[in-house]
Amino acid sequence: MPRRALLELALALLAVLFSSAAASAQQKPSTCVAMAGKTPEIVRAAFTPAGGAAAGTVKLTYAGHSTYVIETPEGVRIATDYSGIYGDDPLPRVVTMNKAHRTHFTPSPDARIEYVLTGWNPEGGPIKHRLSVDDVFIRNVTTDIRSGALMEADGNSIFIFEVAGLCIGHLGHLHHPLEDRHFAEIGRLDVVMVPIDGGMTQSLENMREITDRLHSSIVLPMHRHSTPIAEFTAMMGKDFAVEFRGERWLEVTTATLPRRPTIILLEGV
Repeated sequence: MPRRALLELALALLAVLFSSAAASAQQKPSTCVAMAGKTPEIVRAAFTPAGGAAAGTVKLTYAGHSTYVIETPEGVRIATDYSGIYGDDPLPRVVTMNKAHRTHFTPSPDARIEYVLTGWNPEGGPIKHRLSVDDVFIRNVTTDIRSGALMEADGNSIFIFEVAGLCIGHLGHLHHPLEDRHFAEIGRLDVVMVPIDGGMTQSLENMREITDRLHSSIVLPMHRHSTPIAEFTAMMGKDFAVEFRGERWLEVTTATLPRRPTIILLEGV
């Protein structure tokens, strides 16, 4: 092979190697995911300090319906199942949405919101979010959703927020039991936000089975309509402690997670 051709081949190989290294540098392994070897792809939207997200306190506020506001130690404000009705004062930097009903999304989010993450793909098929915003890593696990009498594949997303050593999950408008593959992709959830309407999403019994298997330290109910709180807590059983709080907010750190799984009912739920 001519010398020039050899040089060009060597340069091409170096370019591939550097490209692979750069791509690897953009990977951030999830600390919550259960399945071995699952290293989610990441789109780096903002700088994350070396060594991972800083430890600290995460504030969770019940805004209304299925919207919780998550505030990270570095001040990133996130609103879940955002409809524009709840959780917009002050305006969140990140919103997640699901399309079950108009109360779970908005077709016209405020243009000042930096990251609008839909739980469905407008172009069809599953949608995949792997996003780092300052000290929080956000990813999703798609599930199916009812559309009339049929089920629409990948129309809903469970969003997971990894921040300050915590794994926080929001089940969205979940319409069916989870399979092993879902649990593997979700991984560990220290805090889980669960719909307890008892039928519009799925039965309380199904929700109990899902919550049991997630083994979360804190269960935060949401999406409650006429379901009596006592009916939900009774269905969950004696393995769960129950706390009623007089505030709409809760502060959580890895050190303050309860030893016994605890259902925490914030004001307004």
